[in-house]
Amino acid sequence: MSDDSKDTFRNVKQKPGLQMWTINNMQMVPVPAQAFGNFFEGDCYIILYQNTDADIHYWIGNTSSQDEQGAAAIYVTQLDEYLGGSPVQHREVQGYESPRFKGYFKNGLIYKKGGVASGFKHVDTNAYNVLRLLHVRGRKHVTATEVEVSWNSFNKGDIFLLDVGKAIVQWNGPQSNRREKLKAVLLAQDIRDRERGGRAQIGVVEGGDEADSPELMKIMMSVLGQRTGQIKEAIPDDKPDEVQNSSVRLYHVFENSGNLVVQEVATQPLTQDLLRSSDCYIADQKGSCVMVWKGKSATKEERREALNRALGFIKAKNYPTSTKVEVMAEGGESAMFKHLFKSWREKGQTQGLGTTYSVGKIAKVDQVKFDVMELHARPELAAKQRMVDDASGDVKVWRIENLELADVDPSTYGQFYGGDCYLVLYTYQRSNQPQYVLYMWQGCHATKDEITASAYQAVNIDNKYNGTPVQVRVVMGKEPRHFLAIFKGKLIIFEGGTGKPGVVNPEKGARLFQVRGTNELNTKATEVMARATSLNTNDVFLLKTNQICYLWYGKGCSGDERVMGRAMSDVLSKQDKQVVMEGQEPAEFWVALGGKAPYASDKRLQREEPPHSPRLFECSNQTGRFRMTEVDDFAQCDLDEEDVMLLDTWEEIFLWVGNLANQYETKEAWNSAQEYLRTHPAGRDPDTPTIFVKQGYEPPTFTGWFNAWDPHKWSGGNSYEEMKKKLTDAASLSQIAVELSNTNLNKSPGGGYGAPGGPVSSPPPVYRVHGDLSPKPSTPSSPSTQRPQPSVSPSYIFSPSVTAGGSRLSSAGGQYLDPQLLINKSPSELPQGVDPSQREEYLSDVDFENLLGTSRLDFQRLPKWRQNDLKKKAGLF
Repeated sequence: MSDDSKDTFRNVKQKPGLQMWTINNMQMVPVPAQAFGNFFEGDCYIILYQNTDADIHYWIGNTSSQDEQGAAAIYVTQLDEYLGGSPVQHREVQGYESPRFKGYFKNGLIYKKGGVASGFKHVDTNAYNVLRLLHVRGRKHVTATEVEVSWNSFNKGDIFLLDVGKAIVQWNGPQSNRREKLKAVLLAQDIRDRERGGRAQIGVVEGGDEADSPELMKIMMSVLGQRTGQIKEAIPDDKPDEVQNSSVRLYHVFENSGNLVVQEVATQPLTQDLLRSSDCYIADQKGSCVMVWKGKSATKEERREALNRALGFIKAKNYPTSTKVEVMAEGGESAMFKHLFKSWREKGQTQGLGTTYSVGKIAKVDQVKFDVMELHARPELAAKQRMVDDASGDVKVWRIENLELADVDPSTYGQFYGGDCYLVLYTYQRSNQPQYVLYMWQGCHATKDEITASAYQAVNIDNKYNGTPVQVRVVMGKEPRHFLAIFKGKLIIFEGGTGKPGVVNPEKGARLFQVRGTNELNTKATEVMARATSLNTNDVFLLKTNQICYLWYGKGCSGDERVMGRAMSDVLSKQDKQVVMEGQEPAEFWVALGGKAPYASDKRLQREEPPHSPRLFECSNQTGRFRMTEVDDFAQCDLDEEDVMLLDTWEEIFLWVGNLANQYETKEAWNSAQEYLRTHPAGRDPDTPTIFVKQGYEPPTFTGWFNAWDPHKWSGGNSYEEMKKKLTDAASLSQIAVELSNTNLNKSPGGGYGAPGGPVSSPPPVYRVHGDLSPKPSTPSSPSTQRPQPSVSPSYIFSPSVTAGGSRLSSAGGQYLDPQLLINKSPSELPQGVDPSQREEYLSDVDFENLLGTSRLDFQRLPKWRQNDLKKKAGLF
């Protein structure tokens, strides 16, 4: 890398958090933290997010020049080199941003007209001479686009923010939903706190009841004029997000005599051994996403040209310019890339807690012993083990008979017939409270009526326990780990027949059972076809004839597996047992199996099935059609109470149902889970266990996939209606309405584009502080300039403002204080007016970063427990 390039990246901080640059005169110029989330449509941006891994995104505005786009692409490649080649590179196009990119800006993206080169600044905190109308769309990820300040821009289905500087009026279309309204309120608060120092008023107008907000309508009329005609009808949403594209092709990309050669290697499902370290490859998801993989031994030139080759590939395929692009190096693959492959093994991967093996259709699980208290204390362990407890709870089993529930004799618990359907209720204790898991086991030969009846009866049992059970759909042969564990090594799956009393199953002659497991918690016997071809050298088999029961031990099975095979034979048959070692079978053994024949005898079939990263999707029909949207880098706060969420942990699918989700979404979620598995590019098993979880009753096998799960998260917090009530200050809004009516604000005068950061005619009023740290207005007649107490904590904190007298104002409304006045002080020792729970608010930006080791913005992104931990270490708690 040249010395000039190194100078360019000298200001790049190699620490966790978000950094952002814009391209100005072909140079990378840092964007201040308070402007994060604001994007000029005429510019290109580079965003670096560092956590355990690093991601580099370059964002292309709709009206940016080709030169700027080219410069951004070059800088991305150089930045990747500067950071050692490990980051994943992403190309983002305005309006088509990836979920990961949108996830960095929790309160939304704001698209601004123009560009930095046109003389506009990103943010000028406290500027009031603003006039703009923002069209807000989206529920999970919000975008706000500047549109013409006119009634013609409005429609009935969306939300609009009229920003006049001292006031932000939110107009909700009559057909917008509550989730969209809440997101818009959060965006309005974010604008107030970041761009107005918290001193703007926010009001909300319900488009269907405008008469209920007369003062706010005065503000809107004074700016927009009297409305003539009707508001336009709702604009249909763009087509639903494509969760995945089942069509995947892998191409080898290389140059030959100066020409780019793209050679198809394979189609889905892909396997990892197709990727050679000496080459570069493109994985194409039918144009929805193009991913470039750079082998670690590929030439420097090939690695450097990877991004350009992706763009060339898109052009050659005539794909839209908005096609998503990811570029990654060997060893730094994204979770989405790994999900394209049937299995993925990390270099140097070792066996962890519980290793899964796959041979044929029956999973083989090797689990360690564990303590139930440890599972409850460490939900991440429970999640990885797929165990809510140690299986020591109570079990109740019913069979579907004549479409009704019939008790199963406890002496036969664990025996399941392929012609039946069963419900299994498991009860265990957590924090001295009963918890329930309801398994719905469906035999592969059960009738449709019985399967339907089992679902109906499951609802009845669920209602009996007030909706608290976690519901798990289990397809015969795909039993999850915990289901195996609760039957203590006595789980037997009969291929057909029924366990109904009085029904005689037809005599089948010899029956063969494959036994898998090393202890009571992970063992089951599954009936397979009684033929020699069903045998496998890695397992124990039980061959039951009318006279004797053979225990066949394959050469690849362990001592523990033989012990469990012996125990299972005692459950299956009271006959005499004869041990048969592989290779020493008597003639009668082969006769019972219909003759000797080749079978699976390669020990390499016993292979470790490495874990895949979990993925979370939002399932919703609030926009009028059912859609699934991926949530990248997810956390508990991404679980939306009004929706159904799908969590894919590869071995299991969880459907999480929010308390406010509608019935259609809940019903459709089951179907979407099946569709998700069916269309998965890695050729997923459609019978993967699906687990139904209700908000507030999450088992540790679910919560363990989330960092720092808070069981009390949904017990508090403000609803949209509560937030709306706290926002509006009628007196201040009335004063603003009078001021606006005396000012000609209708349309920006003479090209005066009123974006925040545009030309400022006069500085905003600020107040000098004397002793008391609470802000005081300069005159009682200007309530509009008082900083209102926010109804929720601000999402962002600001750099210091400077008053005419030189005092530095803190984000809490008072002066910045010497850190020594705040560190390790009891509440009584703090200066008057300092909130003991928010001491960090009274630090300057420099002191804040020195003490807490992070910027204010990055600090606000951390979970509450992590914030408190940093404050404790700094003596600010």
